[in-house]
Amino acid sequence: MAKWRKKGIALLKIVISLLLVYFVFTKVDFQEVWDILQKSRSGYIVLALLFFIASKIFSAFRLNLYFHQLGVFLTQKSNLKLYLLGMFYNLFLPGGIGGDAYKGYLIRKKFEVRTKRVVAVLLLDRLSGMLLLFVYACLLTMGLKDMLLMEYRFLFGFAIVFSMLLFWVINKRFFDYVFPVFWRSVGYSALVQGLQLASLYCILNALSIENDILAYLFVFLISSIVSVVPLTIGGIGSREVTFYYGALWLGLNQDTSIGISMMFFGITAFVSLLGVYFHFRKLGLEVGSDNASSISGNSRP
Repeated sequence: MAKWRKKGIALLKIVISLLLVYFVFTKVDFQEVWDILQKSRSGYIVLALLFFIASKIFSAFRLNLYFHQLGVFLTQKSNLKLYLLGMFYNLFLPGGIGGDAYKGYLIRKKFEVRTKRVVAVLLLDRLSGMLLLFVYACLLTMGLKDMLLMEYRFLFGFAIVFSMLLFWVINKRFFDYVFPVFWRSVGYSALVQGLQLASLYCILNALSIENDILAYLFVFLISSIVSVVPLTIGGIGSREVTFYYGALWLGLNQDTSIGISMMFFGITAFVSLLGVYFHFRKLGLEVGSDNASSISGNSRP
């Protein structure tokens, strides 16, 4: 029964993604979007790819901070392999086990650690990233020319302070066993999201976009938050819809916005696809000097 339920959820996500993508392309000129992409400058695309890869490396480092607090002393190399495989599962195997669920499964299987705590750190890792997306989005609103946002600018400053304080209290009160790495994890999150903003900035340059830079970066951050909601496959469809309506709201070119979204997805998909290598071979989890041994696990549960 559980197997059929998972397949049903996966199918529903695929349908929603396809419907959202179809909706967006009924609203924009696909040929125009394609022309925009064809004129992109390859040098900036390579830079965007490098910044994105760097963001994922530091994201993996952040997760390993939490693992180490649980006594799971994975080497950074081993953790990077596991993280890359998780990205592949998230995007390309919607009918199978998800990336976070896979990491939790393998860690729980090979180490003596409570399931509840493994789930908790995976959730905190996601929330830490979302917190900085929110913080950066609030900061960018202060530079936007939208009159409605400018009128309530002070509220966004308050929201930054309140969200940071709330996350600190939640970590301190409910997750004291990983609280010692709170500020380091937040620092990694700031670096991760900053690198992704740099990646998008390179995409804007690749498409020769010189105006409304802050607005496009703001829409990107909002789309990244929306794409985390598990209603679609890897954020496909939800990101494009957000870019479309964000463009309408801020007076941006809709075709260009969708082109930006597609290019960022292309980079994400390319990097995620590299994880297929670890799907078809035996994945060993190596531990550091504190637990100098090698723990082997099958790459598929």
